[in-house]
Amino acid sequence: MSIEPNTPLIDRFGRVHTSLRVSVTDRCNIRCFYCMPLENVRFKPRDELLTFEEITRVVRVAAGHGVNKLRLTGGEPLVRSNLGQLIRLLKEVPGIQEIALTTNGILLPDQATALKSAGLDRLNVSLDAISEQIFERITRRQGVQKVLNGIAAAQAAGFSNIRLNAVAIQNLTECEIVPLANFARENDLHLRFIEFMPLDADRAWDKSQVISGRQLREIISREVAPLLDVDGQDQSQPAVDYRYADGRQRVGFINSVTEPFCGACNRLRITAEGQLRNCLFGTEEWDARQVLRDDGTDTGLSELLNACVQAKKPSHGIDSPEFIPPERAMYQIGG
Repeated sequence: MSIEPNTPLIDRFGRVHTSLRVSVTDRCNIRCFYCMPLENVRFKPRDELLTFEEITRVVRVAAGHGVNKLRLTGGEPLVRSNLGQLIRLLKEVPGIQEIALTTNGILLPDQATALKSAGLDRLNVSLDAISEQIFERITRRQGVQKVLNGIAAAQAAGFSNIRLNAVAIQNLTECEIVPLANFARENDLHLRFIEFMPLDADRAWDKSQVISGRQLREIISREVAPLLDVDGQDQSQPAVDYRYADGRQRVGFINSVTEPFCGACNRLRITAEGQLRNCLFGTEEWDARQVLRDDGTDTGLSELLNACVQAKKPSHGIDSPEFIPPERAMYQIGG
């Protein structure tokens, strides 16, 4: 499907796509059960992953159609060697205004300063539990103190407005809600709770395990501090933010399951091996790597991006009886 140069990526429902999530690896140094299997994980061979130059080319073409924000994901992106080199390449792409990165934080103590020097604008740190016991039940590894050290290192390196992402799971993380909120407030961190989504490799997800954003908000308002609405929120952002009445930071809720926010979605994704996706829960992919490695043109990449956008559905359908989880788990798609 042809698309003219500099034409925005607008789907059939009028959504303008300005955000691209770029997975740089499917490998990870922990094994969160909602993302990866515990054993027999088959990672992509290195030669199947996009090179930094290939990623940069896709981003340059996407930026020509209005994409201005990037988020680097995985797997765990910090296990990919020389990530600062990629960040530097992406910072030079005309039109890119912000590069963020989502990490589990374990490798941040050694890499925070280099990431800041490379030009990384913003950090999201995944932290579902503040206690080692619950952290280990979720990640099937030890290491909560390494994550906390990583957050401190990132702040020392100059990162501000760091976001903490916490997946809330019924009968597991209820005891972590208040401690996480207090930790975030005490350390000037923007905490966001994420409803448990059906992206686990073991296909064990059940809706009864979801703690809704509404429930979380009620707990925090009652046991931490009252919450007030925030005016003028960006409707394309997945989180609905609230501010604490005492002025000490904000807390957000990503209600993917109970209150889908697909109507304002502006995001596209590319997997570590170069497959374009128009939805985290999509079942169709568009092969950018083939275009790149078959000496395809930038026009070919533009057409692929546009085809991906035009095929986007009105919503992910988690709340529908007909919903079928994607075959790929989270680590294979990119968080």
